[in-house]
Amino acid sequence: MSYLKALCLLACSVLIISCTTNRHVVKNLNTNWQFSEKGKNGWLKASVPGTIHTDLLAHNLIPEPFYRSSEDSVQWVSQKDWAYKTDFKADKSILLRDSVELVFNGLDTYADVFVNGRHVLSANNMFRTWHVPVKHLLRQNNELLIIFRSAEKYVDSAAKAALPYVRPSENNRHYARKAQYNFWWDWAPKMITSGIWKDIQLNAYNGPNPLRIYAPSAENKVRLVQEKDSIGESFYFTVDGKPTYMKGANWVPGDVFLPRMTRERYRDLLVSAKDAGFNMLRVWGGGIYESDHFYELCDSLNIYVWQDMMFAGAIYPSADRGFLENVRAEIRDNVLRLRKYKCIVLWCGNNEIKEAFYNWGWHRQFKISKQDSVKLYNEYVTLFEKVIPEEIARYDSRQYIPTSPLHFGYGHPESLTHGDTHNWWVWVMGKPIEFYKQTVPRFASEFGMQAFPNWETVEKFTSEEDRNFQMPADLIIQNPAIRSHEKHIRGFENLALYLKQNGFQPKTFREYIENTQEVQSRALETAIKTQMNSNGRCMGTLFWQFNDCWPVASWSVIDYYGNKKKAYYTVKKLFSAK
Repeated sequence: MSYLKALCLLACSVLIISCTTNRHVVKNLNTNWQFSEKGKNGWLKASVPGTIHTDLLAHNLIPEPFYRSSEDSVQWVSQKDWAYKTDFKADKSILLRDSVELVFNGLDTYADVFVNGRHVLSANNMFRTWHVPVKHLLRQNNELLIIFRSAEKYVDSAAKAALPYVRPSENNRHYARKAQYNFWWDWAPKMITSGIWKDIQLNAYNGPNPLRIYAPSAENKVRLVQEKDSIGESFYFTVDGKPTYMKGANWVPGDVFLPRMTRERYRDLLVSAKDAGFNMLRVWGGGIYESDHFYELCDSLNIYVWQDMMFAGAIYPSADRGFLENVRAEIRDNVLRLRKYKCIVLWCGNNEIKEAFYNWGWHRQFKISKQDSVKLYNEYVTLFEKVIPEEIARYDSRQYIPTSPLHFGYGHPESLTHGDTHNWWVWVMGKPIEFYKQTVPRFASEFGMQAFPNWETVEKFTSEEDRNFQMPADLIIQNPAIRSHEKHIRGFENLALYLKQNGFQPKTFREYIENTQEVQSRALETAIKTQMNSNGRCMGTLFWQFNDCWPVASWSVIDYYGNKKKAYYTVKKLFSAK
């Protein structure tokens, strides 16, 4: 062998050894999981990512929660603590790295983690990514155990501990950093999930942690303009300096059981939005910071995203230092993850909390003293006007507003002249559809009308007996299977009102469904036409809501199974024309 050839071989060997020594090793730990009720024997196969409800359902231990009124019969699940475990191997490629950590991309929500019997983490935030050093605990064969504690019991306990100081909410969900719609919303069931809802990885590396190196912020060519003018104060977006009318809707989580949302389901929904002429979606603050699939698709489809932080309709316990630090970490994790997406054009602190504080009657309902009222408002200011914007600004330069609606609730005249508006005169207050013509805002960030989903969707959650009855409508209300799929407190009452106002007298349930969809279509047509033809007064139309998390009567234009209501085609025609 020549000297030159030997030298070349030696150099190549050194290069290979160097690459092997410094390479980043990631081991996926989503396989071979089992679950059990805590303290019970009898481990069963689990799916990761997943939820306790979907695991129980896979073993026929609970009924299908979406069928008829089965929601009621699965409420015991959220009262229990649940255990998940798996075994995994760590070979030399992992054990010889300088650093080894477990990475939990999503634990829902209160979880104690054990590695080979040693406690390594107490998680308390569904939205955070947890990095746990474990090199000192690993051996060739390892056991990973996670105990999920009941979120429902936790929030009830936290609320009792706060007494006599009451933080307003319709339930105690605001004590948990967890998707708020899990606790019930007026379009969502009470389904308080728990489990490993995102991937788990074993990350081994030398030198800097490659999973902590984040992409820089995407270039932002979209600006929100808020300026005093002859009407009041503007609220519109410019793209490359050009005022642009925003057309779209509010986005809610696509499933009660989040791991069931595949890239294909995201694509189907977002392509439908694009086909309907959308250029913006608002990710609503009672759900989740969405999957990377969502933002990747919005980037590719040129759909802008108004991104709420995950707070909605409650006063959160920001006087608690631990809560604030938890939120700081949550904001950091998600802004660092999401800042690379060009689709995101606005950060918003919360949904409707300032409006709720002033306009929802909390002070009377909860008998809040003036002294406590000051404390509550200070908690609001601390969280949404200090902590969250400060944390966002550390990592991204895109604009931030503390809440939506920004200035005034819809009961105030200024709501039509200043900032964005959630216009609920129609539906909530019972005003006729034509009232939209008298209430043109600067930017409509919420408004809408309910309708039942399509007949083929109703067939999936009801029995034939449920469906085949004659009117009047009060028979619908008496049917538990139908009633459980209408979550608004006055839903049936309001639907009856708008059917009557628009001249409908359905004789069958099928007619009733079709008529509610016709009313919804008329309502959105009236509102959108009025807003889009306001000579620049209104510069944005985001109706409530685009999609659903389960089969339900709601404001959506596409139901849980992807079936389009009549209003979808009405919106498509209007948005595509401008």
